[in-house]
Amino acid sequence: MFSTPLLRAVNLSIAVLLIALLAAAYWFLWRPLPETSGQLAAPVSGGATIARDARGVPHITAASWEDAIFLQGYVTAQDRLWQMDAMRRLAAGELAEVLGKSMIPQDEDSRRLRMGRIAEEQERTLPPGDRALLAAYARGVNFFVDTHRGRLPLEFNLLNYDPRPWKVRDSILVGLEMYRALTTSWRTELVKYHMIERGERAKVEFLFPPRTGAEPQPGSNAWVISGARSASGKPILANDPHLEFSIPSPWYLVHLRAPGLDVTGGSIVGLPAVIAGHNNHIAWGLTNLEFDVQDLYKERFDQQTGRYQFQGQTLQARLEQDVLAVKGEQPHPILLWVTRHGPIIITDEGEPYSLRWAAAEPGGFTDPFLDVNRAQNWGEFTAAISRFGGPAQNFLYADTEGNIGYHVSGRLPVRKNCAGDVPTDGAAGDCEWDGFMPFEQLPQSFNPSSGMIVSANQNPFPSQTSSQINGNFASPYRALQIQALLASRSKWKAEDMIAIQKDVYSAFMHFLAQQLAAAWDKQKPNHPELTEAADGLRSWNGQMEKGLAAPMVATLAYDQLRRIVAERAAAGLGQTYGSQMAPAVLEKLLRERPGDWFPDYDQVLVRSLIGAVQEGQKFQGSKVSRWDFGQYQALRIAHPVGGRVPFIGKYFNLGPVAMSGSPTSVKQYTRRVGPSLRMTVDLSDLDHSFANLASGESGEWPSQHYKDQWDAYYNGRNLPMPFNKVDARQVLVVKPERTLVK
Repeated sequence: MFSTPLLRAVNLSIAVLLIALLAAAYWFLWRPLPETSGQLAAPVSGGATIARDARGVPHITAASWEDAIFLQGYVTAQDRLWQMDAMRRLAAGELAEVLGKSMIPQDEDSRRLRMGRIAEEQERTLPPGDRALLAAYARGVNFFVDTHRGRLPLEFNLLNYDPRPWKVRDSILVGLEMYRALTTSWRTELVKYHMIERGERAKVEFLFPPRTGAEPQPGSNAWVISGARSASGKPILANDPHLEFSIPSPWYLVHLRAPGLDVTGGSIVGLPAVIAGHNNHIAWGLTNLEFDVQDLYKERFDQQTGRYQFQGQTLQARLEQDVLAVKGEQPHPILLWVTRHGPIIITDEGEPYSLRWAAAEPGGFTDPFLDVNRAQNWGEFTAAISRFGGPAQNFLYADTEGNIGYHVSGRLPVRKNCAGDVPTDGAAGDCEWDGFMPFEQLPQSFNPSSGMIVSANQNPFPSQTSSQINGNFASPYRALQIQALLASRSKWKAEDMIAIQKDVYSAFMHFLAQQLAAAWDKQKPNHPELTEAADGLRSWNGQMEKGLAAPMVATLAYDQLRRIVAERAAAGLGQTYGSQMAPAVLEKLLRERPGDWFPDYDQVLVRSLIGAVQEGQKFQGSKVSRWDFGQYQALRIAHPVGGRVPFIGKYFNLGPVAMSGSPTSVKQYTRRVGPSLRMTVDLSDLDHSFANLASGESGEWPSQHYKDQWDAYYNGRNLPMPFNKVDARQVLVVKPERTLVK
């Protein structure tokens, strides 16, 4: 038996340990949580309020737009400061400084693209209005940092560093990182180039079409319907942009009110104003255009001297020297040659390639979104987006007067002598850019007779243009399905749009399943254990739904078929082929069945099915009927820092959870990419609008808003997007600093 003094000592030790743990939890986790009520003295021109609703979304009311943007910077830093710092470091190539040597390759990629230098160059040429916008936002971020030294978010404590002040350059870096994420195409161009080198050019070109002939016009996942198709008689706009999954979300919901400004919607963390949303007159959404704004040039280049050839002349490349700071290691030097086309970014098989990128061109970054936020009609809206630098987007529009519209915007290179789809000879000078397409000539539509505009990353350009069109455009299945669903009902309500946003039918996978089952029936191979797979495909309805086996069989068979077809075009490179247009290419091939590709297509299909079942058995066992597509493509979103903390790291993450959807369903999903924001705006009653992030508004793990939107997102439920009728749960009153001086 333990003595009483010993028990007391043990109990006391446990109590002390618990108190220490609670004190540490308070100090590092709860103390940094944002102050959302009470009073705040700040450098604003007049009184302001920050009212947070049930999901922690800040509704800012200020005396001027400068104050509103200042406070947007402040509240974004309150909820997302470490994410902001990580975004600018990712773009600038400065992650290794705080995360160590494992980040050197990532940082080298950013430095080779000259992201930091481009940001500095773009800052020097910013229009005065854009500079004022970014500067107001930066002041708000820095006011939060300066007033919260010693109680910054957990990540800074875990990594043992303090953030430097936020600058105009940093918001440009965030914009450039979005530009890179949405426009990087040079790797695909290199894949196609090598496939042409080693295979049959005509077949390789068939695998990489810019269009399939089935694209709805105009193109790219957002849609808008006119009042003729809605129950209210006013337009409805829906938008669910697809980005890489992350926790916290790349989007931050915010509402900004000031004289001449009343706007709500999704902002990008690190950038001011609302990027997709509505004001009291108009609503807009956007999707990535996927136009090719990068070209690779195979240079005749001396890597020792930096001299290279261009149109018969010897030119001298510029040498830029850089140094990576690496946590716990010696600095890592980087030498970069820059040609007239751009930096030498890669040496492939001993050959140097330079990269020209629209983001690096003068004027490649502009921020017109404050003007977009204040626009009251189609004319003001298009005037604002006409100076948008990129990444090129499809903008969809609706207004309370009943108008709907669409316009592409961004800087799209004019190529008259080449498509830019493969690396070209830099010395010849035959694939130079001839400026950018005029805004007025970009794809557009206003009040079409159909009463709907649908956009899902497909090619929106007409078949005949003065400049060659190239891009990583999507196959048309999502757009066609959205069109079909909208046409299936005469009068839509805003709350019903989520049924389309979460639709998981894949016309392509349904078609492929029928082809596989029919081929199995014709061939009747001696594989009795695979009959179950063929039977499941035959009776399947094309829904890419979790809990089912058939969509998993079809997906694995597609992977096998894509590789086989690509191998036929370029032997040895089948695994490298992954164009977004591949499903449409394979459907065309299976429908037409040209003899110069395969003598027996049914045999190829059966071979794909056999390979699919063999592959699936590695993951989920021999009984095909027990396979679960949702578990096969389960989603796990890991916090980049908190997710690695021992014992409690899993609480920072989301998942793993079974997921429905596919790349060719309206709910576009892969383990990496999916709907990052769901928004629907009802122009008949703006308070009858909806918005939903994948996780939550806060990036602070102890916050109740860290992932409080996940359940609605996962189960496809609408969350309200309050505008005029805000139920404020906490209110922070902001007063000018001078009024509090005694």
